[in-house]
Amino acid sequence: MEKSNRLELRGIMPPIATPFVNDEIAYDKLVENISKWNKTGLSGYVVFGSNGESAFLTREEKLKLIKCVKENKSADKKLIAGTGSDSIKETISLSNEAAKLGADAALILTPSYYKSQMKGEAFIKYFTAVADAVAIPVLIYNVPKFTGVSIEPETVAKLSEHPNITGIKNSDENIAHLSEIIHLAKKDFTALVGTASILYAGLSAGAVGGILALANVAPDKCVKLTELFHQGKLNEAKNLQMTLLAANKAVTAKYGVPGLKAALDLTGYFGGMPRSPLSPVSEEQRKDIISILKKSQILN
Repeated sequence: MEKSNRLELRGIMPPIATPFVNDEIAYDKLVENISKWNKTGLSGYVVFGSNGESAFLTREEKLKLIKCVKENKSADKKLIAGTGSDSIKETISLSNEAAKLGADAALILTPSYYKSQMKGEAFIKYFTAVADAVAIPVLIYNVPKFTGVSIEPETVAKLSEHPNITGIKNSDENIAHLSEIIHLAKKDFTALVGTASILYAGLSAGAVGGILALANVAPDKCVKLTELFHQGKLNEAKNLQMTLLAANKAVTAKYGVPGLKAALDLTGYFGGMPRSPLSPVSEEQRKDIISILKKSQILN
């Protein structure tokens, strides 16, 4: 099949949280959140990524989410769907269904079930087979904290030669790993950081933006950091990075998805409950999140 052109992905995109009411997706709440994000400088949205509780969603729910976001996002924002699974056939099938519904790119998680065998050759076979058959550009998703595997920079460099593999979301906080990927990969290959904790460092290494959980609740600050960097206001950008570290940790490593949803509720969005078997944060944890958001100047 004819290959897609490289997709220009720049700026800040949140892996948007999936809102639930009584353990069912609340599409009306999602529309409300999107209407608020549409007014920001975000460059796009990622649906059912790790922070969208992808692992708890059915295929039918995923397709409905794409349709909902596509119909309600502003025209200037890209739509990326997290369509990866360990199965090549399922990944191709879901990615092409996402393409039909209007997704601009497919975020494809590294396969990880057979961890001991998930190394260079296996990744090349997997991503090449997927990229050959998928109708939209492929974005590699490297997130070792969830998968237990990490794709090697040399492997990414080989995959960057494929005309339908447009870039990588690298959620490894090891900045040397990201730097090596950027150095070795083709120049038109897009590198995006996967956590706000290394946004400044990632931009310094050559990344062009990030897919950041924190951008769900602090989109303007994440966008501002990138703007300051590109304006050469490096001290201001570094200072803003420092103020966001604790908030980013709270909605990722410390409290995870339940913390992100609590932070959404606190900042004027709808977070609601995480889907079972996850549990919401406790009242004590919620107070801690409030304190952190205030110190980060995300809450007044």
